[in-house]
Amino acid sequence: MPASTFDQDNRLLWVERISHLLDSQFRVPGTTWWFGLDPIMGLIPVVGGLPSLAISGVLILTMMRHGASGSLVVRMIVNVVLDALIGSIPVVGNIFDFAYKANDRNVRLLRAHYQEGKYQGSGRGLIVLLVLVLLALAAGVVWGSWALWHWAAARW
Repeated sequence: MPASTFDQDNRLLWVERISHLLDSQFRVPGTTWWFGLDPIMGLIPVVGGLPSLAISGVLILTMMRHGASGSLVVRMIVNVVLDALIGSIPVVGNIFDFAYKANDRNVRLLRAHYQEGKYQGSGRGLIVLLVLVLLALAAGVVWGSWALWHWAAARW
């Protein structure tokens, strides 16, 4: 894909729309406070942050495929991980989700990246690296679960 502006690329505009839905779609009546589905989903105990985390991951992958540099992707991932970690804390996390808006931050970062002319291309190398890291993490979780199961079975 040749270098383009952010506003000319429908895939990136899709990222912006989904980000807006997650972080700032609705306004608290009588205020200037905006929020999205992310803090609402965060109200569901234990699993509430998982859909938002998954969607944020898809948004980052889309941004990677359409020009985000490696250092920009790292900054985006830090935003999402920080949002997920602090957002998982009861009450404090809900307030944090209401204010932090990691996805909107990431779209602003990508817009600035485009405006500075730092478009990088397809991001396939980063995607391959990310897939390998996720596979390694999945293998670690499977192995850890198996080891924990056998350890617990040996104790009983």
